[in-house]
Formats: sequence, structure tokens, C-alpha cells
Amino acid sequence: MSEVLTATKKDAMFTNEDVEKMMHRFHYSEGTKEIIRNENLLPLGVLHRIHLTYPQHSGLKETGEFYFNDKNQYIGIKGFREIAKILSSHGIEIGHLEERELFIRVYRFMATKHVLNTINWADFKNDSKFQLVFPQPGMIRADITKAYLNAGSEEEREKIVKDYLHETNPHDGKQQLNKPTFINEDGEIEVVEGSQHKYPPVKLIFDMQTQNCFSFCNYCFRHAQVRHDEDMFIQKEIKQVHDYLREHKEVTDILITGGDAGYIKAKRYEEYITPIIEDPGLSHIRTVRLGTRVLTYHPELIITPEYNDMLKLFKRLYDNGIQPLLMSHFSTPRELLNISTIAAIRRLKAHGVTLKSQSPIMNHISLFQDKNGKVDVDRSAQNWIDLGNILAMLGLGFHSMYLARPTGEFHYFNQPVSEINKVFNKIYRSLASINRPSRYITQTSSAGKISLLGTVELKGEKYFALKFNEGRNMEWMDKVYLTHYDEVEKTIANLRPYEGDKHFFDDELIEIENKLHESIQTGRKK
Repeated sequence: MSEVLTATKKDAMFTNEDVEKMMHRFHYSEGTKEIIRNENLLPLGVLHRIHLTYPQHSGLKETGEFYFNDKNQYIGIKGFREIAKILSSHGIEIGHLEERELFIRVYRFMATKHVLNTINWADFKNDSKFQLVFPQPGMIRADITKAYLNAGSEEEREKIVKDYLHETNPHDGKQQLNKPTFINEDGEIEVVEGSQHKYPPVKLIFDMQTQNCFSFCNYCFRHAQVRHDEDMFIQKEIKQVHDYLREHKEVTDILITGGDAGYIKAKRYEEYITPIIEDPGLSHIRTVRLGTRVLTYHPELIITPEYNDMLKLFKRLYDNGIQPLLMSHFSTPRELLNISTIAAIRRLKAHGVTLKSQSPIMNHISLFQDKNGKVDVDRSAQNWIDLGNILAMLGLGFHSMYLARPTGEFHYFNQPVSEINKVFNKIYRSLASINRPSRYITQTSSAGKISLLGTVELKGEKYFALKFNEGRNMEWMDKVYLTHYDEVEKTIANLRPYEGDKHFFDDELIEIENKLHESIQTGRKK
């Protein structure tokens, strides 16, 4: 046994020469190489421990030449076809090209060379990142797919795509009601069209620069933003955000999101944060968050000299008692275990950035089935247990896990609440308390974020125990409530109330929604 362990340790050792070879493999510029060397972003001890502990997820010892080096992003059907051609030249046929292109026409497609080069192409069908960014057979409803593939003309196909777009539920949870209003200096109601303010402590900002993504996730909950629908959220004027915040002292956090907040330029980011730092009327802001998957899709951005200006702004916030926070969305361990992501994480942390991760548990990506088509509780849980421990090793907080929202191709990605509860329970009891998600698994609806606490038996009957994590009325969080146990239902909001035909909050929710709708309509009439 000791001989095997020693050999494993030896195999996991790294030298400075190994790091140089890895940087060459990733085609880093000389500027990036110098940053990594001078800022100690790839310590040998970190690489050794991570690879030794999780060799099954690690890409650190891989040496093969990457297939994708000619551009940073592959976009749309054209980019998808370029990828298929490159793969075919290496003897890899992903198949189902027409069906995959149907998905792209409905939802769009984009993939960075980073994510493409971290896919295990020798076993791509079982690679979670392949499932994450590549359209899969069976995603689009069978009748729509059949009609599209059998269409006799391009005009007929175009009509099928356009008609189906209206069924994709891009603003689930009545997100349009989250647009805040306030009384401006002229005494008029003003709508902040590019923001959401659903829960008192946090205001979301969909900035005009953050409408795009580095890569597109197949399960995207905001595909209205991604495909630029008419009713997307776009915040153009920064002053309007500050005016609103001065009137709303309950807000402690602003969250710049999208799209992907990783796209925001330093100059525009500075316009947001300078008044927050300097204006006493904005001293109630404690945290400035960026919601981004840059660490999964394009971590190389952070380790370039061009990113230095953003790092200075993060440090400026930190030195003024304001928390700069980057919220990532890691679903699998392999997303983390490459030198670009490790170096980017360490560079951000060195400049005062708090790093956390939240992500949905999604069928085929981070929720797996056994050979009988049932949820594989052990395999699914182990993915998240390993992820939680790796996040801890690299200094990221495991913020939360959540269930998919009923938008897009919900049927493909989700499983019954009862099965996911079993997976989460194993994750929660297996991780050390400091490395667990900060709350029980949740699902968002118009009412709020509802946490599934588990199950309880009363008088021989089984029920789910639920609790608001956040709500349109935050006092709803004070109550635990029950619903009937259901082995099939995939949406928490659809679970049957314990008694009667309503939950305790249903009537008040209708009143709140009506008032929000009225306020927004009044603001738009001015």
C-alpha cells in the first residue's frame, strides 16, 4: 500500500519546468506568463495537493495539443459548424447536427476556446462541459424537432423556430414585475428599466455592457437577454441607479449581472463605484457583486495585463470598506482544475476580491442517471461533494445550489424534487459545515426563493418542509410550511398545500404583484 501511495505522490509532483510547459500549452502571451511568475499564481504546492487529491477531475497533467487555438470564441451556427469541422478533422463526429442547429436557432450558441479545450473529446458524450455548452438531441420537444427536420423549405423551418420562441417562457417568475420604480427629483414615478429589485437588500443591474456571455449555457434562465428579445433588461444610465439607491437605504448590495458581468469595462465599472465610495448618501452599500462565469469560460482574461485596471478598482473598493465580490457558477470539479482558472482565482483574491460559487443542479451536467434511467444519488452527490472541497482548497465560498427554473428546455434538465432532495441531503451531511452550501437547496418563483428543508411524517403521511430563503415579503421567511409529498413534481411552486387549496402567502402575493404592475405602468405613462 505504501508503495502505491508513494507512486501516486510522485506522479502528482510538479516542477517549475512543468509549469512553463503548461503555460506554453495554453498559448499564453509573454505578458501573462510574467504575471503568473511575478505574482506567484501557480505555486507548486497548490498544484501538487489538488492533483494528488482529485486526479480523476484534474487536467493538470494532460499534455495533448489543443484543437482550438485560432480564435477566442465560436459564435452561432457558423461557429458551431467551424467546431464540427475541426473535430471531424481529428476523427471526432458529434452527430445530430441538424437537431443541434435547431436549438441554436431558438436559443443561440457561443463557446470559448477555453471551454472547448477543457472538454475530454475522447469521451465527449459523458463530459459535463460538453453537455453544458453543446445543444443535445432531445432538448427541443420531440414534435417540434420532427416538424423542423421534416420541413420542406427554409421558410417553413423559420416559421417553426419563430412560433416555438413564444413557448420558451423567457421571463419565468414574473421577472418584469421586479423592475423598480421611484419618485425622481421632478416628483414623477420613474421606472428603472435595466434593473430588478425584488428583495430589499439586493438590487440587480443588467448593464448595457454585460448583455453578452463568454459562452452560452444550454439551460440559460435568461435567454431573453442572450438572444436580445424586445423585453430584455438594459441599464443604460448609471446616474439613475445612484438616484434610486439614495432613496432606498435598505439596499446593501448591488449585483451587476447580465448576460455576464465579466464584460464590464474598467471605466464604466469605475462610474458605478466612485459615487458609492465618495458619496455619504450611498454609504449604506456594503458589497458590489459581479455575476459571471468568466472563471469557467474565459479565465485567461483575468491573467492578462489588460485586466490590471479592473484589479485596481477591486482593491480600491476593498480599501474603502466595501466588499468586491465575484459570484461564479461552478457545476463540476473539472471546471476549476486547469491552470488558467487556478491562476485567475489566486489573482482576484490577491486584490481583495471575495469569491463565491452558486449553481443549479442540472440533469446530464451535475445530476446523473443510472443505467435504468433513475437518478444516481451517489454519483450525483459525489460530484458536488468533490466540488465543495475543491472550492474550499482554492478559497472560494460554496454559496448555494438551486433547482432549475421552469424556463427554456426545463424538461431536459430537471428531475423530481423528491429525488434531488435525496442528492442534496447526502451532499450536506458529507461536507464539513464550513464547506457546505450556505443554505438548503432552493428554487425561485414569483413569490421568492423557497428552500426545501426535507421531509416530515405526520399521522402516517409524508410531507415536504419548506421555508422562504427570500421573499417578496421578507417576513414570509419566518415561517416553515408544509406541502404534500410528491414523487413526480419538478417545481416547488406547484407542490400541493398541506391544508386547503392555498399556501399562507398566496393572497398577499397577488396583492403585491398587482401593486407592482400598477406602479410600473404608471411610471411608463409619464
